[in-house]
Amino acid sequence: MKIHREGTNILILLFIVLVALNIPVWLFMPPVAIPAFLSGLSLVVYLFVFNFFRCPKRHYRGKRADRVVSSVDGRVVAVEKVMENEWLKSEAIMVSVFMSPLNVHANWFPVDGKVDYVAHHRGRFLSAYLPKASTENERSTVGITMNNGRRIVVRQIAGAMARRIVTYAHPGETADIDDHLGFIKFGSRVDIYLPVDAKVLLRIGDLTRGGLSPLAIVKPKP
Repeated sequence: MKIHREGTNILILLFIVLVALNIPVWLFMPPVAIPAFLSGLSLVVYLFVFNFFRCPKRHYRGKRADRVVSSVDGRVVAVEKVMENEWLKSEAIMVSVFMSPLNVHANWFPVDGKVDYVAHHRGRFLSAYLPKASTENERSTVGITMNNGRRIVVRQIAGAMARRIVTYAHPGETADIDDHLGFIKFGSRVDIYLPVDAKVLLRIGDLTRGGLSPLAIVKPKP
């Protein structure tokens, strides 16, 4: 299993810290039960963090034209019509996917096209489940023009646990469904804003896989 580059230094540092904690316990704290318990707990913690930073290689094999694919692994928590005032500046259908700490936290581009807008906004760290997290939390907004000319927005949102959003997208570069848009460290959420005439393929409660799960169909304007 490949580890995401965002996790390499963290895993190395965590390993060193856990070893440093366990060695003196084994040397100076008999009986065996206490050191064994601490070592077992350390292993669980390390495996949890290791699991969080896993980075599976994925390739979308479905039809790409007019398709929007989920950016992340998680569960759909909202599908609703809202105003997107930052880049689209119009009504849009917002599809929100919440990631638990157990999900893969790499973020994929949801469409093939061109990145036209990227902005990072400082903010609060409310629970990512809350509706106001979209506008009040720490977040990054990425505006993409699809190959068919339609425009969508991807918004990475920090949560109560997520304290760092990493965005790899830059204005002018090509967006590709198979490539990473960014990474959010620990529990968080991603909102995708679609044109109001988009055909949404997912419902609230559905599970998604980033880079693989079809999310919507957005046809070119007639």
